[in-house]
Amino acid sequence: MNDLIKKQLQDAQANMDKAILHCEAELTKIRAGKASAGMLDGIMVDYYGNPTPLSQVASINTPDARTLIIQPWEKTLLTPIERAIMEANIGINPQNDGIVIRLVVPPLTEERRKELVKKVKEEAERGRITVRNIRKDANEKIKKLKGESVSDDEIKTGEAEVQKITDAYIIKVDKHAEAKEKDIMTV
Repeated sequence: MNDLIKKQLQDAQANMDKAILHCEAELTKIRAGKASAGMLDGIMVDYYGNPTPLSQVASINTPDARTLIIQPWEKTLLTPIERAIMEANIGINPQNDGIVIRLVVPPLTEERRKELVKKVKEEAERGRITVRNIRKDANEKIKKLKGESVSDDEIKTGEAEVQKITDAYIIKVDKHAEAKEKDIMTV
C-alpha cells in the first residue's frame, strides 16, 4: 500500500481514537444513580472572595454507592461549600453535621432512568456521527492523492481500509453506550 494512503489511515485512526475518548468522557458525566466525585466537578466555592473548585478546598470520598462525604480542609468552609452545592442545583440536598457534608444520592425512578438512557443514545449517536465525518474526510484526502502517483486501485484499497476502521470504531461506540445503558437500568 502507498505510504501516502498509510499516512491518511493513521491520521483517521488517531482522530477516531480522540472521538472515542470524548464519547467515553461524555458518557461518564451521565449520572447512573451512583455517587461519584465527578458529580461535583464544576462546583465553585467562594474561598475568601475567590471562586475556587470544590476539589481544591476539600477532600471528596464515596464510602458507599449512594453517599458522598465532603471534608473541607478548613472548618470555616462548611457553610460556603453547602451554599455552593445548593446553588449548583444538582438535585441533592447537602447535610452539614459541623465536621463534614454528606450528600445522599437518591435512587433513580424508572422515568428518570429512561430519560438518562435517551441521553446515552443521543451521545452515542454524536460519537457515531463524528466517526463517520472522520471517515468522509479521510476518503476525500485519499481521493486527492490520485494526482500524486497513486493508482485508482490503491485509492479503492485505501477507501476499503478506511471503511473497516470506521466499522470497528462504531462498534466501540455502541459497546460503550450499551454498557452505560446497562449501568443506568440496573436497580
